[in-house]
Amino acid sequence: RPAAAALRDFRHISHQPPSALNPLSSTSAEELRKAPASPTPQMKALFLFALNPPSLVSRRTLQILSSRGQTTTAMSAGAKALVVDPFCFRQFAENEASKKYGGTVFSNTIAEFEEIVNARFSDGELKDGYAPFCKHVFVANDFTDARTNVLPITKENEHLLRSKYEARNEKELPVLARFFPRELVESESSPLPVAKYLDLILYSREQINKENSAMGNEDRNEETAPWGIVSIKAQDVDYELPMTPITSMRNALGKEEGGSGIPIDREAYMEAYNYWKDHATVS
Repeated sequence: RPAAAALRDFRHISHQPPSALNPLSSTSAEELRKAPASPTPQMKALFLFALNPPSLVSRRTLQILSSRGQTTTAMSAGAKALVVDPFCFRQFAENEASKKYGGTVFSNTIAEFEEIVNARFSDGELKDGYAPFCKHVFVANDFTDARTNVLPITKENEHLLRSKYEARNEKELPVLARFFPRELVESESSPLPVAKYLDLILYSREQINKENSAMGNEDRNEETAPWGIVSIKAQDVDYELPMTPITSMRNALGKEEGGSGIPIDREAYMEAYNYWKDHATVS
């Protein structure tokens, strides 16, 4: 059926009480069988109603399938609101850089990850970050096996802490970091818990392009998605954890050194200090 007709059906049924819903009232079983091989999100919603009793299909599910609001239009046109930025490729096992990365690495492909988070994204879910160009989106971690990678520092484990100088890529200045070696705090018999949430840290396209140009990576500026995922944190809370103090210092550096050029906010820095003096990442 034409997509416009399917969308009208979807909008009609999604606003009806469950007792009044009849998935085949305006769409016959024969029409559903003849639907396109790659249905639109709206057609997926109609299929879901056809195959399940209405009481089992929540409006929230329909909203996710239709990628609410402005994102619905963009996604139906083949565009994406969120893309994984090349800086974040190291967090995916398909990328060679992941072999040297000590943080969270996902077994999902980048394409799979982008598809899922775009289906769940709406502009209204953006949370402010440390600068106007930085936002956060928190999604339930029900589609990856990512585990939490922050531990409290205790008398029992403080002797396991290590430190080293590290840079996130070859163009950044190395800075001192401390961490728990994964092999000393995790084992097959005692794994770290699977994270409940993922914190997607986003930079605006304008900011990413500025930093790419400053670092000599202008060839990356062809992407047009409004938001780039620059980091993904696996955690057990659906709000932002303080960034490490050394990250605040790095961000205060000029873009040429891998920073964002945002001056240190003393209040935010002290909040970060009070958290990280008692915690460390697992790497």
